[in-house]
Amino acid sequence: MSRVSIEEAARLWREASDEELRDLAGAVRARWHEPDHATYMVMRIVNYTNVCVAQCDYCAFYVLPNQEGGYVLDRGEVFAKIDELLELGGDLVGFNGGFNPRLPLDYYCDLFAAVRERYGDRVEFYALTVAEFLYLADRAGISHAEAAARLRDAGVHWVTGGGSEILTEDFRKRHAKFKYTVAEFFAAQRAIVESGMRTTATMVIGFDETLEERLEHLQRTRDFQDACLRDGYEGLFSFLCWTYKPYGTALGGREISAEEYRRHIALSRIFLDNVEHVRTSVLTQNADAFRALDYGADDFDLPIEDEVTQKAGATIDLDLEALLAIPRRLGYRVEYRHAERPAALRAS
Repeated sequence: MSRVSIEEAARLWREASDEELRDLAGAVRARWHEPDHATYMVMRIVNYTNVCVAQCDYCAFYVLPNQEGGYVLDRGEVFAKIDELLELGGDLVGFNGGFNPRLPLDYYCDLFAAVRERYGDRVEFYALTVAEFLYLADRAGISHAEAAARLRDAGVHWVTGGGSEILTEDFRKRHAKFKYTVAEFFAAQRAIVESGMRTTATMVIGFDETLEERLEHLQRTRDFQDACLRDGYEGLFSFLCWTYKPYGTALGGREISAEEYRRHIALSRIFLDNVEHVRTSVLTQNADAFRALDYGADDFDLPIEDEVTQKAGATIDLDLEALLAIPRRLGYRVEYRHAERPAALRAS
């Protein structure tokens, strides 16, 4: 199968049947993974603060500084959440908190160093999103490279591609005017990669984005990965797509169908031929997420908490064995995947 162009991807979306998309996505998936094998993680997203000045109209979670209901978790509260995750058999924490102007970069470095000191390699964590990383570097008045080095030296191994949503300038102007440009996003993510840390690609669909905007996001992601691999870096570990939850947001709207989500996962798997893992979102799709394994996804996580999406209408099922029974009924051998230290940092 040759590499799919933007024009061919658009034609597939408009004209291909579900079965055709599924078969093509399966062929690309099989280059990387056994057809009946899938991996998963049990994880918790710790939202250490809900104070944020980005003012994205699709977010139901944030409060502005000095508004009622704002919080910052103390160290003991963060540790308690991690301890509970370990008790449930998980070992991955995602930290996420938006743009809090009262929390400097030192706060995050101290927090992550404390987590690393307390838990060692028993827990891996995704520290920040690329969007938060940009904000912290900007507030500190330092380069992306310097900010990345400070986080790495504090024990950070991973910074996720979160905060991307739809990576087109028009989308960001419509809905996230205080977030950074697409060019700035990828420049920061490149600095993260060059520091030796790992990163991921993310995408959220179901706002008011056009097909052209979705495809531009995928093209930019593929181009970024091409450049990383060409220059000898590990690049993007995975691509995760989830769906917009409209409840309680200023933007509002309706959720897209599970069928549309599966088709987009298939198109993403076909297009992103240089990214090993395509992850399906149990957080936003619940039981329907596992059907996306038939459409090119190979990996998923079982979250036990994420206030950001829960505030916007996501529901979380803590019966992990019942959830795992679903992909098994679909014919998949599911295997727990432990987060690993990036190759560039394994000697440190």
